[in-house]
This record gives sequence, C-alpha cells and structure tokens, in this order.
Amino acid sequence: MSKYNDLLKGKMSEESWKRLEALNNEKVLDFIGEYTEHCNPASIYVCDDSAESEEYVKAAAIKNGEEHHLANSEQTIHWDGYNDQARDKVNTRYMVYPENLEAMKAMNSLPYDEAKKEIMDIAKNAMNGKEAYVKFFTEGPGDSIFTVPCVQMTDSSYVLHSETILYRPGYAHFLKQQGCKDFFRFIHSAGKLDKKGNSVNTDKRRIYMDTQNNIVYSMNAQYAGNSVGMKKHSMRLSINKAGKEGWLCEHMFLMACMGTGKNKGRKTYFAGAYPSGCGKTSTAMIPGEEIVGDDITYFRDLDGEFRGVNFEQGIFGIIKDVNAKDDPVIYENLMKNQEVIFSNVLVSDDKKPYWLGMGDVKVPDHGRNHHGEWKAGDKDENGKEIGIAHANARYTMRLSYLNNFDKEGFENKEGVSVQGILYGGRDSSISVPCEESPSWRDGILLKAATLESETTAQTLGQEGVLKPSPMANMDFVSYPLGAYTMNNIKFGEKIKDCPKIFSTNYFLKGPKGEFLTSKLAKKIWLHWAEGRIHGEYDALETPTGKIPLYKDVKALFDEFLPAETISEETYTYMFTFRTQKFIDKLARTKKFYADKDPNVPAEIEQYWTNKIKELEAVKAKYGDEIKPGEYKGL
Repeated sequence: MSKYNDLLKGKMSEESWKRLEALNNEKVLDFIGEYTEHCNPASIYVCDDSAESEEYVKAAAIKNGEEHHLANSEQTIHWDGYNDQARDKVNTRYMVYPENLEAMKAMNSLPYDEAKKEIMDIAKNAMNGKEAYVKFFTEGPGDSIFTVPCVQMTDSSYVLHSETILYRPGYAHFLKQQGCKDFFRFIHSAGKLDKKGNSVNTDKRRIYMDTQNNIVYSMNAQYAGNSVGMKKHSMRLSINKAGKEGWLCEHMFLMACMGTGKNKGRKTYFAGAYPSGCGKTSTAMIPGEEIVGDDITYFRDLDGEFRGVNFEQGIFGIIKDVNAKDDPVIYENLMKNQEVIFSNVLVSDDKKPYWLGMGDVKVPDHGRNHHGEWKAGDKDENGKEIGIAHANARYTMRLSYLNNFDKEGFENKEGVSVQGILYGGRDSSISVPCEESPSWRDGILLKAATLESETTAQTLGQEGVLKPSPMANMDFVSYPLGAYTMNNIKFGEKIKDCPKIFSTNYFLKGPKGEFLTSKLAKKIWLHWAEGRIHGEYDALETPTGKIPLYKDVKALFDEFLPAETISEETYTYMFTFRTQKFIDKLARTKKFYADKDPNVPAEIEQYWTNKIKELEAVKAKYGDEIKPGEYKGL
C-alpha cells in the first residue's frame, strides 16, 4: 500500500482509481502520488488501453483548446507558442551524480542535487487547477525481450494524444507484470497557459533527464520534441540502459528492401542513421519498399542473429517539403480523413492545412498559423516576414496508415533480421554516393563516427560548413561518446553474421556545383547494397571500402530510373576517392571526439591515427584523386 492512496483516490474517479489499483504496483503509485502532491492537479484521469480512454483524451484536447478540428473531421491542428517550436538544446540537460560529472562534463550536464532542486521548484504547483493524465506505454512490442515499459503523467491532453498515436499501449503489460519495478517514468507540465493555450513561462522551460533513475522531467514546454516523453527523452534513457545491458538503441529507421525480377518476394532488412536534413525519412519511404519504422530502433543479439524492432508505432515528421511528387506516400495520407495531428501549419478559413514546400498547391493569403491570425506580408518583432507555416511544422500519424507498412515485421516480438546498415551524411565534395565497409569495426569508425552534415542556405550562419554528427546521434547520446562508440563496435563484432555497413551521400555535387542525380537515385544505392548482401554484384576496391562497377550502376538506373541515364564520365567523377579530403575528415573526427570525451578509448584513437598514416601513404603512391579501378592496395 502506498502512502499516497488517499490523496490519489480523492483526485480520481472510481474507475480511474480501480485501473491504477489493479496494477498492484507500489512504485507506480508512489510515482503518481509524489507528483500529484507536488504538482497539485485538480483531478487525474488514468488511461487503460481501451478505445474509451483514447476517445476521452482526444475529446479533452479539443475541450482544453490544445487542438482544434479541421475540415477533415478526424484531423486536428495544434499550435505551439511562438518561442516554443523547436527542441530546446540549451535547457535539455543530464542530472549527474558527483562521481560521473567529469566524464559527462561535455554533455550539457548539471550536478544531480542542484538540478533536482531547480526542477522541483519549477514543478511545484505546476498543474494547479488542471486535469492531469496518466497513461502506460511500451517501447518495442509488448511481452518481448525488446519491451521497455513506460508511464507518463502530464497535464497536456495534446501531449498524451500525440503519444497515443506514436507509442504502443502498455496498460496490459503492467497489468500482466504485476508489481514490475523496471520502467521509465515521465513527468510533464505545460505550466501556466496564456489565452491561446500556450506555455507562458518558457524562460523556465527545462527538460532534465535522470538516466541513473530512469526519470525525465519536462516543464513549461508544449512543442512535442520538448514534451513528448517517450520520444527523444526516452531514447536517451534507452541508450544509457542499452550501454549497461549490452544491446543498442539507435537513431535509425528500419525498412525492407524488396527484391525484384528473379528475386521478387525477397525481403532484406536495412536500418539507417542520417543527421537531420540528410535523407533519413526519404530513404525509409523509398517508393516500392516497405517500412517498419522511421526514427528509432532497438537492436539485440538473439541466438546469434542481429535483430531489430521499431521503438514506436507512429511518425512525428517534419512536414516542410512534403508534396505529392517527392513524398507521395506521406502526402496521400495527409490528405485522407484519418487521425492526424498537424502542428504549426497554416489553417485557412475553411479549416484546411497548408505548409511550406507543399508543391503545386494554391496557398491562401490569410488564415491562422503559429503566429496567430496571419496574412501575407506580416512581419515578426524583428521585422522578418512570417511565412505561411513554421519551417519545423510537423505531422503526427500512425504508421499503419501507410500502404507500404510492413505490419508483419512491425509486430514480430523477436524483431526482424537486419542484414544491412546505412550511414549517410551531407557533403558536396568528399564522400562517394555509396560504399561498402570492409568490416563492422571499419564501418563504425570510418562510416558512422565520421558522419558530417554540411550547412545549407537554410541554416543560420555560414553555408558549406561541415558539422560533425557521429552516428547521427550526438544530441541523444547519454553517456561518454567513446564508450558509446566502443559498445557499438563490440555489439556487432560478437555476432557471427553481423550486417554489412554501407555509407551513402546523396549530396555530392559536380564541378559546376550541380547535383549529379535526382532525389530518386536513393533507390539505386539501396538496391546495389541489397545485391552486395546477397553476393550478386562484384565491386572495386578503394582505400576505405568497396564501390559498384559502372555496368551495375547503369543496369540499376535502367531498371529503376530509365528516364535518368548516367554516363561513365559522371560515374567516374562520383566514385573518385578524394584522399586528402578523407584524411581531413578523419582529423576533424579525432578532434571532435577529443573535445567531447576526455576518455576516448586508446584503440579508437590509434585506429584513426593508423588510418591517417595509411591514407598519406596511399596519396603518395596514387595521388590525391583515385578513379574507380585504379586502387590496387599499398
């Protein structure tokens, strides 16, 4: 029996209390009781996995003014406050015990006691006068070795509605696992709200993560990236947990590449990590392939097999540039009358949504958007013209709506067998479009750890600057970078048939600054990688791996993109190895790791030191630019 029983009974309906009591879980009761006492909600609704609970939360989001119906009756719109529309990296911090502070000093951390006092002071009475909601989830399938159970307490019906779409229901799991103690906890409050229903005290917005006790505090935030506990907050807890227990949580999509021709019916599963803006979602959504998940994947070694599951069940996607031509699957589903939450887009007088990069669609010149009532030409307080929608506007939608959804792979409690890993960055002049790594270790240290993303004209600051993004995961790695990288290496190396690792780069430009292929060429590099996994293509050696032969690239273009031919001259330019640029890339990676982690394992540093020396010898023998087929080893 929890000391909070009487308090909770007084805040809940009889039905909500019965749902909570049935779990027979003192740790759950103590968590909800402690923050009920501290945050002081007027009442609490406890969800189970039923449709009734889902409908209650959806209705509350409308009643509370956090969401509004659109012309398609199943769709809703949510607007965040004008200064709460992106992840708050500055105030997203780790709460660290004193003995771990030195190792975590480069990771935006605070001493535990200092952080706990601050967040509890902010949380005091934060839910005063509001209804709070409690819901249970699982990350990964329920009743599985992959299952990570979670409980969320929030005063935002919008946050809970989003989570209901994005994450698998978990009440039944807690009911079955009576008294379980190993679960993640999330406490969130939007805090005091203005007349628009937005958080007022965003100067006191805090997202504090306690990976030692698996709890996340999020206060004075509504934007989903700051408030939806089960997403990137939980990912940080999972990365830490995985590092301790010997599995992996990665910022990766999970998809099936579908065999064609004589291989029709063959499914080859790939996972892939790409920094923001480098082609992650568009790779996961390549037409003709199947998707299991678009964002976060758990990996485990199951009887010597590299198995993966989708952490989630929905998509919280950037809607900018989603249009009928480039993203037909997503666009089609956004047009249907089915459950979708739009955020920070323009809504016209007839309640239809519009966003940036929507394609050949006539956009109204007035309506309501993230700014409030809007008309074309309106400017913000800095004199900058306000566009029709925010550049980080989003959609929240169930994966099961997609006609290329791999339901069987998604529901498999043992996950899917992953045979290929893709790592892709963005650079205009270094990396080739696709290259196979010689080994798992080489793949992690040459392909994954060296990932960079080149700033574009849409990025604040100087264009063309290469920003390091190891494993496409730097914002979420929750223990020292060197140890995290070593755990990736060790995990793959202990599996006999670990996946092949491939690097991709969709952004290589020609000598005149032009892109050398269309966006659709992703399919070519994916299918070459799939063929390599099954031993169907020969390859040419490079100093860092293997690249395709021209005849195979041409045949793949003829099969999948017949309207887009590729000359041998273009192929040669695209697959030329640029020695000095790769040496410089490794030097930048070494420095980045040293800056981020005072204890990078010696074997990682030595690997890069040796590789730089090797490439300097390669340059001396072959020159700075090595065309396909010229490299014969040292």
